[in-house]
Amino acid sequence: MIIDAYNTTQDVRGRSDYLTGARPGQAPPPYAPFDPRRILDRMDAAGVDMAMVCSLAQRIENDFIIDLVKSYPDRLFGFGQVMPQADDALDEIARIAAAGLSGLKLHPSLHGYHVADHGLLDPVFEACAEHGLPVLINALDDAFCAPLAIEEIAKHHPGVPTIIAHMGAVWNVPEAIIVAERNPHIYLETSATLLSDVRRAYGRLGPTQILMGSEWPGSDFDLERMKIAKAIPVDSDRALVEGGNMARILGLS
Repeated sequence: MIIDAYNTTQDVRGRSDYLTGARPGQAPPPYAPFDPRRILDRMDAAGVDMAMVCSLAQRIENDFIIDLVKSYPDRLFGFGQVMPQADDALDEIARIAAAGLSGLKLHPSLHGYHVADHGLLDPVFEACAEHGLPVLINALDDAFCAPLAIEEIAKHHPGVPTIIAHMGAVWNVPEAIIVAERNPHIYLETSATLLSDVRRAYGRLGPTQILMGSEWPGSDFDLERMKIAKAIPVDSDRALVEGGNMARILGLS
């Protein structure tokens, strides 16, 4: 079973060039609801059975993700999102877990906090442990969530699988690998990484702590599968990276 660990879908696009895909100075296209066939067709073309979906951090759209997953439960699973400093953050974690979402995504850089803030993050991780949710942290060379800072929080919560999205690319990949070596419950997700990064992680960690992610629509499933195939030539190891590890985290049979 091929399971992609990290992708974004967004229903409300607003005026942001990043969300609309518009060129600078170009009027954004008229609002239209998200068409699930956009992601499902690309999954089919690449042979991907299931894919994680979450909101971009510019907007938190948990209800949209909940409805999307309910509509396609055999193909999509969702990670919700909160701002940990919000008064209702812990209640929202309980709500999205009860609604069937499978994990929690955090984006410290866009939401304005440092990931090594124990007062802010320990309650969030405790809530995720209570509800059986893994945590994915967006970490693209971000000063607010460098891998060593992620380790500072995650090491105190070994029951919460913690995913370093993008493997800390570009400059923080070596740190991310060190952190995963020291913490078996920390995983490295591959989207936006170089082929050499995945090879390096595989050489140091083996296959059990690496998760294939595409971050569609920023990239595409077939491109990520090609990268993983080149980086991890052993079929049984590649099967873990392309789905087996995520299935274990989610408790899928």
